[in-house]
Amino acid sequence: MAILGNLLKKGIRLREMMEQEYSSPFELQKKELRELLMEAAQTRFGRHYGFNDILNTFKQGNREFYNRFCSSVPVHTYNRIFNDWWKYSLAGEKNICWPGRVKYFALSSGTSEASSKHIPVTREMTRAIQKTSIRQILTLSKYDLPADFFTCGILMLGGSTHLHKRGNYFEGDLSGIQAARLPFWFQHFYKPGKKIARTRNWDTKLDEITRKAADWDIGIIVGVPAWLQILLEKIIDYYKVKNIHQVWPNLRVYVHGGVSFDPYRKGFEKLLGRPIYYIETYLASEGFIAFQAYPNRKSMRMVLNNGIFYEFVPFTDENFDAEGNLKPDARTLMIDEVETGKEYALLLSTCAGAWRYLIGDVIKFVSAEEAEIVITGRTKHFLSLCGEHLSVENMNKAIELVSEELNVSVPEFTVAGIPHGSLFAHYWYVGCEQPVDARIFREHLDSRLKELNDDYAVERGAALKEIFVEILPVSVFYDFMKASGKIGGQNKFPRVIKSRQLDDWRNFIRNPVRLFLPCTRRLSRLTGCSGK
Repeated sequence: MAILGNLLKKGIRLREMMEQEYSSPFELQKKELRELLMEAAQTRFGRHYGFNDILNTFKQGNREFYNRFCSSVPVHTYNRIFNDWWKYSLAGEKNICWPGRVKYFALSSGTSEASSKHIPVTREMTRAIQKTSIRQILTLSKYDLPADFFTCGILMLGGSTHLHKRGNYFEGDLSGIQAARLPFWFQHFYKPGKKIARTRNWDTKLDEITRKAADWDIGIIVGVPAWLQILLEKIIDYYKVKNIHQVWPNLRVYVHGGVSFDPYRKGFEKLLGRPIYYIETYLASEGFIAFQAYPNRKSMRMVLNNGIFYEFVPFTDENFDAEGNLKPDARTLMIDEVETGKEYALLLSTCAGAWRYLIGDVIKFVSAEEAEIVITGRTKHFLSLCGEHLSVENMNKAIELVSEELNVSVPEFTVAGIPHGSLFAHYWYVGCEQPVDARIFREHLDSRLKELNDDYAVERGAALKEIFVEILPVSVFYDFMKASGKIGGQNKFPRVIKSRQLDDWRNFIRNPVRLFLPCTRRLSRLTGCSGK
């Protein structure tokens, strides 16, 4: 049965989609905050911060409710909210930041933290993510897709659904938690299926998917670009075909997220037999924030009426220090106060018990009126050693342009800010399998960055005295992630690398005996690794 028909047969209504289409962002978000506060008013957190008093201000018909919310509830980083509140939920206590006991925690370290964060995942959040996923599936009706496409399977390459039990709770990747709790009606379409999805060893999981690939009629693939590209290469190699469409002729859609797809596009498209649709999604461990709603747009529409209240902090020197830390007197805005073309860090309050939580992502509004955004980077993933204000968005675009100019594929890269004499320099580590002269790459990269960022161009004539480029095999990036315990699932390599992680990275690439973990076929082919 076609998936869209199944949704309609099950009575899935479009009320939430219509509500967002015909309501102002401000009214939707005001209602969302009120419902979150009402639900959590009798929790320990809600009583401590006077949620009932905040709720009383909603009757006044002005912005007093938001002013009271801001003055009553502090902004939380992960360390603050975990140490003050979430650690009690982790210990099994009930009614801490959200009603009831939290039974699931998503493990998330993003790309900059060494230790794992435990992000609560409540029943309400699971349902909210499922509802937003359905809304995204329903947008496929806007694409030029044949009717039989909607009978195809959906391959979701994520973490293991075999979660780790830790006393009173289970922990694992959010993708694994969600896949383990899929609605019954969706399981017919879901691949790789329950048995393979439970596999904990990442290499084993890829091998099992590869062996079963020819048995499935896949129309949609979902996953982080780096790991999905490795999987497609394995399948093509295993079946001795030229492209993935010789195995999955009905593959027409790739849903990606977590990292910009632009650096991967050139290499990814070499694996295809014909063009497909790329649909971006913004699903974080803290909730499903946005998804691409139209085929002719590269932006994503924020979900404003499904369990998340958003606040926006202008990403400026007035609000953040040189390390990307939020200043105590930072100004926060509601959805109706943001401006198109400007960057903001996100604060979330959610139905999983996050309150004014700094998620660490930086977004830019493409359309404030329609709440259409693009992700431009992370609060701590940018370079501004001397005022160059180089964003991840600038880096991704520059790498994309240079790749086209030199006809090479650069799926992975990272950059570090370093001292250079008494001033500064940028050091780029570029993952590329094709022969390329580092000096030529450096010249093109420097030129493109100057065109993309005026501040960078100015500082290149002042305090930013040099940039260095080192070309490495792509496999080195993935080997480092393996060695760091961050293989597969939703893990990705940081675009800006700093502090202790930079020291570990440098030691790793300088060590000739770096491959001490089992290698996949792809890594063995690229590096000559024997696995010894």
